[in-house]
Amino acid sequence: MRSSLRGQVDPFIVMDVMAAAAKAEAAGRHIIHMEVGQPGTPAPEGARRALAAALEQPLGYTVALGLPALRQGIADLYRRWYGVDLDPARVVVTPGSSGAFILAFSALFDAGDRVAMGFPGYPSYRQILRAMSLTPVGIPTRAEDRYQPRPGDLPEAEGLILASPGNPSGTVLTVPELAALTEAARARGMAVISDEIYHGLSYGDRCHSALEVTDEVVVVNSFSKYFSMTGWRVGWMVVPPDMVRTVERLAQNLFICPPHASQVAALAALDCIPEAEANRAVYAENRRLMLEGLPRAGFDRIAPPEGAFYIYADVSHLTDNSLNFAAEILEKAGVAVTPGLDFDPDRGARTLRFSYARATADIAEGLARLTAFMAAR
Repeated sequence: MRSSLRGQVDPFIVMDVMAAAAKAEAAGRHIIHMEVGQPGTPAPEGARRALAAALEQPLGYTVALGLPALRQGIADLYRRWYGVDLDPARVVVTPGSSGAFILAFSALFDAGDRVAMGFPGYPSYRQILRAMSLTPVGIPTRAEDRYQPRPGDLPEAEGLILASPGNPSGTVLTVPELAALTEAARARGMAVISDEIYHGLSYGDRCHSALEVTDEVVVVNSFSKYFSMTGWRVGWMVVPPDMVRTVERLAQNLFICPPHASQVAALAALDCIPEAEANRAVYAENRRLMLEGLPRAGFDRIAPPEGAFYIYADVSHLTDNSLNFAAEILEKAGVAVTPGLDFDPDRGARTLRFSYARATADIAEGLARLTAFMAAR
């Protein structure tokens, strides 16, 4: 069977690591998961109760842009979190943040267009762009800049993806930094997409939305991280008013609508902030343990994360092959970590990402195993 060139995307390496960890677990080993950005907690109790109650009713198609009550609830969230008065007509509910990126890229770019992003960065940006016959352009970032791009480093391109908190770095853009980057992009004629899926998960100052500095931006968010709803596949995007109908037509044809059941749960999750904040307190403790334990184990070249639940470590003093190094850690220490090649195809052979999204006991055990592994290496 003939296959397209644009279909030949790179693997999502963290998923391969998950598969290797699952194979080890099937063989009877106890693996500590520091590879995947998935909360170890279930969806909020209120979300689960709401869905259980709704199961007695038909759960069919919704309108393509999502349940009106959910869109209003998300708009209300922007008022509470950022002081932004957002028209719910600009909110589009999507099948996870991945669905939002597909819609945004389809609405904004034509085949062959160039879209820039900071390296290291979320790998699926690149692969979705390639699958859509678009060209990803990496902006090499620096540890001293907290792995965020500088306005002066923006290349010639039709689009720019920002991420705050970043994945894999966990670093957060301030309001002045967001303003400088979006203004530099505007001056170059670049459309801006702001990935804000880790908002709510910060450990100092709150996260700031790009909507605080401009309306000429597409913002992507999700219920996956802060609300612990990864498997429910429900996200959202906020688009400028003149993009709504374009995105609606695309959504109608590409997805019909987001999953109705997940939307019911997501609407209820918006009222479960105390539970989400309790989970964030666990991540904060896990972060403290990681920032103490990783340097003791020998992973001391890190940009301390301000948000999300990751630590990105430079391991160039330990290896020049992060893929093999991660496999060695899994085999000998029983800890699954992600090679940096997922996030930076140019320099990622010398970096690793550690996730601290799981239970605190698992994080403590994983750090003990890593310390023993490095001492014996």
